[in-house]
Amino acid sequence: MAKTGQEKNTKNKAKHTKLLNRKKNKIKKEKTLRKERLKAIVKKANKK
Repeated sequence: MAKTGQEKNTKNKAKHTKLLNRKKNKIKKEKTLRKERLKAIVKKANKK
């Protein structure tokens, strides 16, 4: 028997994916920032 009314669990899934994507983007951003900082430090060290 098919359910009537609202589809099951679609709002939660959308919210969950949104949060996961936010988390992934944050991690990527932090990773790139770390790499840039390291490059700057290495450049500065090599300059001396």
